[in-house]
Formats: sequence, C-alpha cells, structure tokens
Amino acid sequence: MLLLALDTCDFRGSVALLDDRRVLDEVSHPAAEEYSSWLLPAIDQILSKNSVSHSDLAGYAVASGPGSFTGVRVGLTTLKAWAEVYSKPIFPVSRLTVLAEHAPKSAHYAATFIDAQRKQIFAALHRRETGRWNLVGDECVINPVEFFNLTADTVGNASLSWISVDPELMTSSSFWQSRSVGDAAIIRVNPPLASTIGLHAFSHLLRQGTDALGLDANYVRRSDAEIFGKKAAGT
Repeated sequence: MLLLALDTCDFRGSVALLDDRRVLDEVSHPAAEEYSSWLLPAIDQILSKNSVSHSDLAGYAVASGPGSFTGVRVGLTTLKAWAEVYSKPIFPVSRLTVLAEHAPKSAHYAATFIDAQRKQIFAALHRRETGRWNLVGDECVINPVEFFNLTADTVGNASLSWISVDPELMTSSSFWQSRSVGDAAIIRVNPPLASTIGLHAFSHLLRQGTDALGLDANYVRRSDAEIFGKKAAGT
C-alpha cells in the first residue's frame, strides 16, 4: 500500500513516499526556496524516481499544522486538488501528535512543542492511555515558560518526556534554570518529518481518512489579517 506524505508547515518541510510502513524515499525542503516553486517538482521527482503515479497511491498523509499559514495552506491545497482528481483519501496529522510518538514507552506524559516565532511556541500535552497518546486539553500557541510551568504543575511526579524539534527554546529558558530539568528528559527530533507523518497514518488513521471537502487546517494561531483586522475594527 503506497502513501505519499507531505509536511509544509515550516521551512523544515519534506515529502516522503511509503509502502506498507516502509519509507521508500524522502526529500527535504531547502530552507531558502519557496514552497510554491519547490513542492510540485519535489513530488514529481519522488514519484518518478520510484516509478509510482498518483493512481498507484492508496492516499495522502499531510501535516495539517500547526505552522505558518502560507506553508500549511500550500500543502493542504495541493493534496485537496489531487484527492479530488484521483478520488483518494487524505489522512491529516498534527505535527505535535507525531512528536509525542518519539517518547519512550516508560513515559506517561509527552509535552511537545515547536517554535511559533514571536516569542511563542505551538504546544500540546499528551497522556498515554490504552497504548495511545491523547491530548490533555487543546493544542495551543503560548509563551514557552508559561507552557513549561503549566505542564510541570499538571503532571506532578508522573513520568514526563519533553519532545521538540526546537529543544533550545527550553534549555535557554528560565524554566530550565529554576527546575533543573535533566538532559535525558528532553528529546530532540530532527526533521524531516514527512516520513514520520506517513508512518503515523499507517498506524492510526487508515480507517479514518477524509476527503478534500472534509480536510481542515490546524493553524492554532489566528492569521495576521484576522488579528489586525479585528483591532482596526475596534473589536
């Protein structure tokens, strides 16, 4: 079963091709190149290199967020078009959920976070239940130290793993200094993430795919137009 996976949520994006939980190929996005010019050629490259067409695919897995508005839109819009043309299901995956799967089996909680710029992070707390990670509350955009402290207070003495592609946001914080968090408690996940997103779809979502109309972005943060437009209107 072939699956094409995309992550365009920030500059560390990628495209991957998987076959029955085996990663056949993965292409990373060059940070200096716009997704609008890189994405389609990258997908064509990975499919042609492996002699695969869209008709051969069982579906598409995609990082639905959180991330930049432009990046998330590019990935989702591209897959919506192909899903309609080729009548294939789409499996949306949160990047924060995917990060939680890097926690050790001994961890009862996983706190995942990604740099959201503007001195904020995209963050979520997960609790392991019946062999799966479930959200505690909602994914959010928040000040890093506020999230770190809230998480520590919520978890208490339970086993917790901190997981991120940007762990330095924690190690450089006042939380790190005040709590004396051990290095072993922080797990760095190195991009690209598209292959991990595809593997998550194989493990958890193959019976829960959506179509182009049902696919929705997981921005977490409101757009600048929405924020500043409301301010200008006095709301």
